[in-house]
Amino acid sequence: MSEAVERNYDPGDVAIIGASCRFPGARNKEQYWDNLLHGREGVTFYAKDEIEVDETLINSPAYVRATGALDGYDEFDPAVFGVSDRMAAAMTPEHRVFLEASWEVMEDASYDPERVRGEVGVYASTNPQSAALYSSPPDWVSAGPEVMDRSNAWLPDTITSNVLYYLGLTGEAVTVTAVCSGFHYAVHLACQSLLLGQTDMAIAGGVMVRLPQRRGYLWEEGRILSRDGHCRPFDANGTGSVLASGVAVVLLKPLPQAVADRDHIYATVKGTAINNNGISAMAYGLAQPERLSACIAGAMQAGDVAPETVSMYEANGFGMPITDSLEVHAAHLAFGKQSGTCSIGAVKGNIGHAGVVAGGSGAVKAAFALYHRSLPPTINLTELNEEIDFPRTPFVPQLEPAAWQPECGIRRAGITALGGGGYNAHLVLEEPPRPVEREPENRRPRIVTLSALDDAAVSRQRAALSSWLAEHSDARLDDIAYSLNLGRKALPSRWAAVISTRDELLEVLSGDGKSGRVSRFGQERRADLARFRRTEDGLALGSGDEMRDVQALTELAAAWVQGERVNFEVLHADERSHRISLPNYPFARRRFWRTDW
Repeated sequence: MSEAVERNYDPGDVAIIGASCRFPGARNKEQYWDNLLHGREGVTFYAKDEIEVDETLINSPAYVRATGALDGYDEFDPAVFGVSDRMAAAMTPEHRVFLEASWEVMEDASYDPERVRGEVGVYASTNPQSAALYSSPPDWVSAGPEVMDRSNAWLPDTITSNVLYYLGLTGEAVTVTAVCSGFHYAVHLACQSLLLGQTDMAIAGGVMVRLPQRRGYLWEEGRILSRDGHCRPFDANGTGSVLASGVAVVLLKPLPQAVADRDHIYATVKGTAINNNGISAMAYGLAQPERLSACIAGAMQAGDVAPETVSMYEANGFGMPITDSLEVHAAHLAFGKQSGTCSIGAVKGNIGHAGVVAGGSGAVKAAFALYHRSLPPTINLTELNEEIDFPRTPFVPQLEPAAWQPECGIRRAGITALGGGGYNAHLVLEEPPRPVEREPENRRPRIVTLSALDDAAVSRQRAALSSWLAEHSDARLDDIAYSLNLGRKALPSRWAAVISTRDELLEVLSGDGKSGRVSRFGQERRADLARFRRTEDGLALGSGDEMRDVQALTELAAAWVQGERVNFEVLHADERSHRISLPNYPFARRRFWRTDW
């Protein structure tokens, strides 16, 4: 009987088994979480001569020279995906950023797309305006190869199908248009497809690259943009948010299957809900409390979650007194009258408003808060808005970082996203299942592999893995080997080591290992292929004894380094190793920009 059946997991739960994101001030998910935990703001303030546009407005006293910029938004590593430089330049920045994030999310979950068996759906939201700002639409008078290539590089519709194509996957590809609630809508649709059995795994996310990056905005009284370039959620002096760019992607799988597959789980999706205000008494685009409340309650009902068990609420939190008041009122209606039990925060204070991926910035924050059992602070909140009577609500503003210790004994979070046009969306997440107790790993020789497009990238991988090992002293060697051997695409430049302990791995990563135990870039030794049996999925050792023999494993490692396919599934078949999150591929990004066609 599988672990999933033994532990009776809810068949309606969906696991988040991988995550990737880039936001203002953070080039990866680790830096993003560190910034949130330490209350750092990622908004950039520009000097006048740094602004790329708006020459006629820049001297206006109402012009605010601030934005949540995305570092490296114009860079890409096309060689990893087999994309030509010409095609890379034709791709919009959002297509490129989302493609790299999708690669990273598969790696983070330790899944090699070439080994994935089954359907992988891709659901994403992107800003249609960015494509038009980047370049003009394709010339539809012609339907020749250049026009078709440019269409696939330009159209928002193809941002999801490109992921399937360039990663070598099959499945559904759906581009979602739901304005600033787009990320939540993508997750909602992905979960439905998974639970209906239409897909086996799902990539869901959103991407926003505002063009041009180096610009500010004109502040207008009563509108949604901040007077001084700072977003102040729930603050009496809040005047709105700041425009930002970013990308957030998660990899999803039904929870029982994820547990059975020994996946790395950040959090579980308990329930999702979407709706729209339609016609309402509120101004078009503002939150309608009754409709938003119904959406929040619907997500909790879908996951059979009692409101009193939700102890973190990640708000849309625009930083305007009226919008924040309406949202808190709506959430209060959904949660009921219990008081002082739920932390409330909003990530827009850190990074601004990232449009279609704004909900993703909150969802990744909540998933990592659940995984690390920590509550990050809401920054720029110094004077509570008195129109929000927090003592009469279940919500307590999270002003300082804190350990997450819920009274009900289980950690759950609700994340709201709102979109202009009356779009409402809500996700309910729960902490990951507690890991099953395992026997201590035995001291046996293991193969550890790394590969990249060139030797320089392999060297960067070795350095990154060495640093990671130093920071994760509790990581098991069997999990590391399993995740690298089965969870990474085999690229031309390869490195492998046969080791028995973490200390040995650290030694060989630094280049100090014994040459008889290590194969570097295929130059140390030539393998004797005659000793291996050949399977459909590559070379394999013949017996259990051989799989524990240093010499046999070294020969197998050498064969892999020389470019042979190795059946690592056979090598790990007798283990109960788990997939874990390890450092991502070190993209060699170069600047690409539009070209004349």
